[in-house]
Amino acid sequence: MTIVGGVRCPWCGIDDDRVVDSRQAEEGGAIRRRRECLGCGRRFTTYERVEEVPIWVVKRTGLREPFDRAKVIAGVRAACKNRPVTEEQLEELAQDVEDALRAVSTEPTSQEVGVAVLERLQRLDDVAYLRFASVYKGFEEAGDFQREAGLLTKTTVPKRR
Repeated sequence: MTIVGGVRCPWCGIDDDRVVDSRQAEEGGAIRRRRECLGCGRRFTTYERVEEVPIWVVKRTGLREPFDRAKVIAGVRAACKNRPVTEEQLEELAQDVEDALRAVSTEPTSQEVGVAVLERLQRLDDVAYLRFASVYKGFEEAGDFQREAGLLTKTTVPKRR
C-alpha cells in the first residue's frame, strides 16, 4: 500500500492540507473532497475516481484503436436521423454498449462493437436499426432489407393441439 502525500494547493503550491468534508458525487462514481490548505488557509475541491482500464477495439485488419463512445453516438445518430430518439437515449445506448464490452473484454473486435450496437438499437427504434444494419451488414439490394425486416417482425405462433 502506498501512502500519498497531500494535494498541492492551487494558490500557494504547498502539499500540506486537511480534508474538511467528503461526499459522494457523480451518482457514486466519484468522491468529492473539500480540502483546506494548511499553508495559506484557502479551501479547494478535489475529486477521486476509479481509473478505468481502457478498451481497445481490434479492427478487421488487426490494428487496435481506443474505443470511442463519440464514434458510436455519431453512427447511431446518423441512423436515427428524423426518428423520435433523444440525445439522452443516444448517450445511454453508447454507455450501455461500452459497459457490455467492458464486461466481456478489454479488447473486443469491431464486429463485437457493431453487434452490441445493433442489439441495443433494435430495442430502441426499428427503422434506425434497419438503417444501421444496412451499413454495418453491407446491404446490396432491396431483398437484404426485406430479409432483415422479416427477422425484426418474426414471431412464433403457438402450435395448436
